[in-house]
Amino acid sequence: MLKQINSFLEKRMLYLTPIAVLIGLICTSWLQMLIMLVPWVFAYITFVSSIGINITQLKKSFTRPLPILLALSILQIIMPLIAFSLGHLLFSHDLYTLVGIIIAFIIPTGVISLMWVSIYKGDLSITLLIVLMNTLLSPILVPLSLQVFVGANIEMNTWEIMPSLFWMIVVPSLLGIVLSEFSLEKGREIKSYLSPFSKIGLLVVIAVNSSVAAPAFQLSWHLVKVGISVLVLAMLGYLMGVILAQWARLSDKVTISLLFNSGMRNISVGATIAILYFPAQVSVPIVIGTLFQQTLAALSGKLLSLFLQRSNGL
Repeated sequence: MLKQINSFLEKRMLYLTPIAVLIGLICTSWLQMLIMLVPWVFAYITFVSSIGINITQLKKSFTRPLPILLALSILQIIMPLIAFSLGHLLFSHDLYTLVGIIIAFIIPTGVISLMWVSIYKGDLSITLLIVLMNTLLSPILVPLSLQVFVGANIEMNTWEIMPSLFWMIVVPSLLGIVLSEFSLEKGREIKSYLSPFSKIGLLVVIAVNSSVAAPAFQLSWHLVKVGISVLVLAMLGYLMGVILAQWARLSDKVTISLLFNSGMRNISVGATIAILYFPAQVSVPIVIGTLFQQTLAALSGKLLSLFLQRSNGL
């Protein structure tokens, strides 16, 4: 029964994600009360997604650093440069919007990419390494990038950020890997039972994040312009992952991983930085990204699957 539910959800995530966004925008008040559950749901999703990864796979991925280097280059060099250029082109007289757009594309890759890679049968070990490395480097890379791109000198409190990331990513990942080491077959069986709840959890997270984003949406031409800009940049992130993976002739599994790792961002980290260190207007482009990130992930995964099937003559 649970396997059937999981299969049903996987096939319809493309349609369920925008529905969850709409629910979040409509049911704003009571969904915002669930915001404290989001880190725990993320931890659960990370745990379930990590089941099936073993130490041998991680070691093998370490010996193939090219995908990791490509992903980090897209996340911390290529996309920030493109975001900086587009931001200056469209919002040169609006410093707060420009800073918000840059922050949206210098923050680390999204933890939730693990689940999407799992759904589309990508390389989970490489995905986990990219997530861990990018997240652990972010307290250094994010302030450095802000200094380079906008001249903002901020000191991120690493000791405030790291514990939450540790409990959301490191601990559940290790638990999933340990479970796989003891019994891979048993782990896969457990994963089949837990997977549908991780997808339901994702839909809940999308709805909750959308409810938090809702107050920022006072419809105006400026907001539409910002929304279109962030959407285009987000789409470019996914596209860059596929282009560089194809250029490097990486396997289909690794290409799927680069698609999601390059396109998704840890928006909660970005929103926290914007709120703590900048005026409220800076958070608007980042919050807008919340509304379509998961829908883009579902659509991109579907399109890449069709592209790879045609390329392989299936």
